[in-house]
Amino acid sequence: MNVFHSIKASLIEWRDGISPPVFFLAAAFNVTLILFAGLWTETARSVFQATLTFITQTFGWYYILATAGFLVFVLWLVSSRYGKIRLGKQDEPPQYSRVAWLAMLFAAGMGMGLVFWGVAEPLNHFHAPPSANPLTDEAAREAIYFSYFHWGLHPWAMYVIFGLGIALLHYRQGLPLAPRSLLHPVFGNRINGWLGHGTDAFCTVGTLLGVATSLGLGAMQINAALSQLTNIVYITSNQIWIVALITAVATTSTVSGVSRGIKYLSMANVAIMCVVLGFVFLTGPTIYQMKTLALGVSDYVLNLVQISLWVDWASPSDWQTNWTLFYWGWWISWSPFVGIFIARISRGRTIREFVVFVLLVPTLVNFVWFAVFGGTALYVERFGEGGLAEPILKNVAMSLPLLLEHLPWTELLQWVGLLLMVMFFITSSDSGSFVDDMVTSGGNPNPPVANRVFWGVSEGAAAAVLLLAGGLKALQAASISAGLPQSILLIFGCIGLVKVLRQEALK
Repeated sequence: MNVFHSIKASLIEWRDGISPPVFFLAAAFNVTLILFAGLWTETARSVFQATLTFITQTFGWYYILATAGFLVFVLWLVSSRYGKIRLGKQDEPPQYSRVAWLAMLFAAGMGMGLVFWGVAEPLNHFHAPPSANPLTDEAAREAIYFSYFHWGLHPWAMYVIFGLGIALLHYRQGLPLAPRSLLHPVFGNRINGWLGHGTDAFCTVGTLLGVATSLGLGAMQINAALSQLTNIVYITSNQIWIVALITAVATTSTVSGVSRGIKYLSMANVAIMCVVLGFVFLTGPTIYQMKTLALGVSDYVLNLVQISLWVDWASPSDWQTNWTLFYWGWWISWSPFVGIFIARISRGRTIREFVVFVLLVPTLVNFVWFAVFGGTALYVERFGEGGLAEPILKNVAMSLPLLLEHLPWTELLQWVGLLLMVMFFITSSDSGSFVDDMVTSGGNPNPPVANRVFWGVSEGAAAAVLLLAGGLKALQAASISAGLPQSILLIFGCIGLVKVLRQEALK
């Protein structure tokens, strides 16, 4: 009887806590996607491929210009006169310590993708660079600075715009922690109708697809690591089981809330990441890694304007589609999720602190990660035993386990690497589903438990059907498709931020 009353109370809390139009619009799309990809897999695979081709060929130039514009806007924010405005009352201290804050925003913002691509991307560019001759010194340089380009300032600029706009409007003007709030400075109270409902629902779907992309990549890499360490075979069905098991853990973390499960898992995640990073740095080709970092940062800074505006219009190759456009779509589709999550944990920070730390600290960590892991992979391929690239080019999910075979204490390190993959998987899933919970609950920072369970399970289900419906290509198509309309919301976010900052400066 007590169990019955507990379930009944949870359902009542859920009914009273959700925003029905947003929840049911987003849930209907998610259920439709799962049924379509699960029941008509071959048709779904064809649709995803056609969508990917159409968007990249038609709107690729727009993605390039938009992301470059977002970075320029954020660089203006850093140097503007609005830096001392606080997200909350002017005398309000930060809600979380700086260490906990940075750990949570980094685990949410990069997640599984950094572990997945940290080795594979530089090796791919080395063997198939955008402009240099393959397997040359120039190809090695392009491999690093294009990796820096994809994982550098641009994605975090998008997160700054979304997160800062939501945080200002929530903590200073009392608007909900929801994407619709970004439209308030432009459209006013019309966001309380179907304009706002549609915006929130679509961003929930975009977050779902963006996080599902990371979960799919994570399941592929965890399966690859297990195949190296155990007798578990690398096949899609095993990846779906991995998604199911870790989604259960992530949902439990989401239910426990930000200050408990999400916070401590994120801090543990970053600690394990530092251990693995430090070990590979000390036992790998350390001097080569340092040279890679120095040269990579130099090339990145010197080429930033050119590569930010480069459109591959003269070549029939798919390089820009498979790399830059995929990343821009992925980051944009993540921007509501990461932006709202960072806004949720940033109460009490000043605007300048928010922009500088969110933009620069994760970017620098990413640069070090690619210099250590990507640099080690390039060293093995160029000056060491070689043979690393061939199996990785066939299956990028094998990249980290195969690289670790070239370092001391291989098996122990592979198990620790596996733990890191699992932790990134969990922290991406729990923070992503928590944001969907908040948005479909009308911007409530503490959404109902039943809602947390629903979206946690939904993200896992979406990742599973995307794996069934084409693996990496389907995941790429999902991200790029979701990113296109959400980029328009980011443009409105820039316009709204300027208006809000001017209002706040007059107070």
